[in-house]
Amino acid sequence: MKVMISYPPIPSEKGVPLISQNRQFQWFNRPTFIYPVVPAYAASLLKERGYDVVWGDGVAMQMGTDDFKLFFDREKPDLIAIEAKTPVIKFYWEWVSALKKLRPGCVTVLMGDHVTAFPEEAFEHCPVDFVVTGGDFDWSLLNLANHLSKGEALEGGVYWKDPKEGVVRNSGTFKLEKNLNDNPFIDRELTRWELYSTENGNFKYTPGTYQMAGRDCWWGKCTFCSWTTTFNNFRSVTPERHLDEVEMLVKRYGVREIFDDSGTFPAGGWLRKFCQGLIDRGLHKKVVYGCNMKPGILKQEHWDLMGKANFRFVLFGVESANQQTLDRLLKGGTVEEIEDTMRMAKKAGLQPHVTCMVGYPWETKRDAENTINLTKGLFEKGYIDTLQATIVIPYPGTPLYREAKEKGWLLTEDYNRFDMREPVMKLMEGVKYEEILKLTQGIYKSFLTPRFVLRKLASIRNLEDVKFLAMAAGRVIGHLTDFSVKQPKQEALKI
Repeated sequence: MKVMISYPPIPSEKGVPLISQNRQFQWFNRPTFIYPVVPAYAASLLKERGYDVVWGDGVAMQMGTDDFKLFFDREKPDLIAIEAKTPVIKFYWEWVSALKKLRPGCVTVLMGDHVTAFPEEAFEHCPVDFVVTGGDFDWSLLNLANHLSKGEALEGGVYWKDPKEGVVRNSGTFKLEKNLNDNPFIDRELTRWELYSTENGNFKYTPGTYQMAGRDCWWGKCTFCSWTTTFNNFRSVTPERHLDEVEMLVKRYGVREIFDDSGTFPAGGWLRKFCQGLIDRGLHKKVVYGCNMKPGILKQEHWDLMGKANFRFVLFGVESANQQTLDRLLKGGTVEEIEDTMRMAKKAGLQPHVTCMVGYPWETKRDAENTINLTKGLFEKGYIDTLQATIVIPYPGTPLYREAKEKGWLLTEDYNRFDMREPVMKLMEGVKYEEILKLTQGIYKSFLTPRFVLRKLASIRNLEDVKFLAMAAGRVIGHLTDFSVKQPKQEALKI
């Protein structure tokens, strides 16, 4: 059986769709390609078990729709699996229909967080054969392929339409019980890792790549996160296995920077063993490391150890400078801990990056301005280096989506508009749509203080620093365009 793991292209004036960005979705004006770790595990696992596997990321391959159709027709897969997210699900319904017309016998599979939330919906809109729910769709796809080719019983989480009765049936609830250490290392050649190794703002040193120590976040409570439903049972590989993969990436591929995209990087004893392992193996002299981390968890000694292990880029989901909002989102921790964490990380020599959101139905304009003032203050004090700003979106399946439905907050249920470029929930009285876009731009502009700019210029030590700062400036300009009041609308695909 020949299996294709794919992201069909979605050409748009909005830019490049970040479908493989794990927990959120955005269109970026500047090309950005994020390595899709779990689909890459799926491709590698299927290949290890004897299947003929094709990697078909039409987005990262920068294909047009005709290019992808030719690619699909030439490869002639028996099964094609597509990860879909809410803002592009309608386009992937179209793609499923188009691909079934090209090759009626090809089994089509949709997977990811959106279909986990609404598993039966796709069957109403396209001739998809199977929907795979849950986050372990590497193992679920292997099980499905074994079911189709060898008659293996289906495990929980798979949906299909009964051809005789026309009703949707399923194999039960998905379970996240697989030992992640049983996965093979990702086959980087098969999954075209080089496509994602340079055009990524998370990398200062290239080529860079991604890992995932855990699935997905040991906190796992944030009400807005689309992966709270796909990954409801945190697991991680051992520090030793993760170190072995780091060593392989450095020696075989010459990787210079790695970002671990676990929702929150393992802390405690796991973190200490991993950092010490980087040092003991001499990897801290060969590769720079980055990860996601929750504010308020680590102490200065932990940050110091990460600094010695050559961690650089650490991403923090700050989300808001208002305690009421942090509490409603179940973020845990306090506003005070945010600044304290950034101070400690910076003291250890790391380069903190924060993510913020605006457009909460319960926040006033002043609340949103508080978030801008927080980021501006962090920049002024030199505690953070970069940031990302978006508009909060209630993704289907999340507690925030259920709350929005119950309280009548949703302004639209057109999935195309759930792309973080506009509010899809009602704003508090007195807050206007245009103001939210300007406030989002204001977060990006918050770093433009004389002190911060002078500090950055003074930090330049080599040509690589100049290139990185130029790239960062270009991406900020691109993000300001992303949230322009006059942004392009997504047109229908021409497939």
